[in-house]
Amino acid sequence: MLDKKKVFNLVLGIIVVLVVAIVLFSLFGNNSLSSESVQLTASEIREYKGENLSSIRDFRENSISGPQYVDINTYKLSISGLVENELELTYDQVLNEQSYDKVVTLYCVEGWNAKILWKGVLLKDLIDKAGPLDGEGANTVIFKAADGYTSSLPLAYLYDHNILLAYNMNSLQLLPERGFPFQVVAESKWGYKWVKWVTEIKLSNDPEYKGFWESRGYSNLADLDDYYYD
Repeated sequence: MLDKKKVFNLVLGIIVVLVVAIVLFSLFGNNSLSSESVQLTASEIREYKGENLSSIRDFRENSISGPQYVDINTYKLSISGLVENELELTYDQVLNEQSYDKVVTLYCVEGWNAKILWKGVLLKDLIDKAGPLDGEGANTVIFKAADGYTSSLPLAYLYDHNILLAYNMNSLQLLPERGFPFQVVAESKWGYKWVKWVTEIKLSNDPEYKGFWESRGYSNLADLDDYYYD
């Protein structure tokens, strides 16, 4: 006849082994059955090289027709006007260009601002691919957006200040509300020059071209040290 104490210890040992096996399976068993990785949600950065950054949520919605939701599968960025070769680039083709990071603050005429780490391509690199026609007086770049918004900037300003066409902000892809797929980072200019949802970059020889707000009395220069309304 088995000793009761030995039987008790045997049963207790079996129970402990079963409990440990169940716990280990719950922790590691599912991972061993699947080799698929889990996609984690990206987080925006709020500090860069010692500088505190604003949040991408600090912007206010003030576009002329509300956020635009661009179908990236059919999207093309047109570079047209006074160029040797008009181009139509896909989103991925633009992203294949050399990228740059720059911390720039957007100042809105409504009185708010946001300091953001922008990532994008140099506008001058895209324009050079098309070949600006200096001989025909190309001096102005007109930006057109998916919502019909337009504005312009001097060609020399884009080259002299290494102005970005951004696709990331604070390490995250632009949200539709923030201008996906591309936004102009018009450094040292008022916010209405920061065109979102860019669909066309057109070179012109008309330095007096007036975009959406400029045709309504806003300054065409839009320098931050000057009043924005003419």
